[in-house]
Amino acid sequence: MTSPYRLYYAPDNASLIVRLALDELALPYETSLVDRATGGQTAPGYLALNPHGLIPTLVTPDGPIFETGAILLWLADTHGALAPAPSDPDRAAFLKWLFFTSNTLHASLRMLFYPAKYTGPDPAAQAALRARTKTSLTTHLARLDDLAATGAPVLGGIPLTMLDLYVCACLRWMALYPEGETAWFSLGQTPHLAHLAARIEQRNSVKRAIRAEGLGSTPFTAPSIATPPEGSPT
Repeated sequence: MTSPYRLYYAPDNASLIVRLALDELALPYETSLVDRATGGQTAPGYLALNPHGLIPTLVTPDGPIFETGAILLWLADTHGALAPAPSDPDRAAFLKWLFFTSNTLHASLRMLFYPAKYTGPDPAAQAALRARTKTSLTTHLARLDDLAATGAPVLGGIPLTMLDLYVCACLRWMALYPEGETAWFSLGQTPHLAHLAARIEQRNSVKRAIRAEGLGSTPFTAPSIATPPEGSPT
């Protein structure tokens, strides 16, 4: 590995957030596709890096790191950008909302996208879980929109943070998945998050991700299913 970092990724997965962060930090990195269509996440070589078989994993000089929130926080602290410093008064607010996004918002998306993992094969149980999850997600989004409305530097402010990148990726996935079951979501219902998505969409890091993962020209404000040059987004 000639670069200090190697990102194990799948197109339009949680690794997208890490890709955006690496590009925002202008860090050299290499990528390795974990092809979900062929079970790449359960290959012995990948499990040696991430025994949970989940994406992403970032290989660093300190060893492999998994869990999206952990990777983002490690990068921010290592490179002194995209998050308030430990001595900054805004640090506590940043941490609580970063982990709200990782542990609550993103976790709810997994239940929405993969209900059978939580309920088993019963279609009625899956439908009930999805219905409850959509209600919860609506509440989560309203709280994040309220946060962005305050103008606080944690979300939607200046400078850009890891949380901005994370939330925008989640907005994308809510608009797209599960296919045919996205009528509950409208970006217009959260105007401050919509403004954030439009602003982030113009950044060079996003333009690079569009090319690398086939995300389409408006990946956050009017997303379309990814058509990546390699691998499968689902």
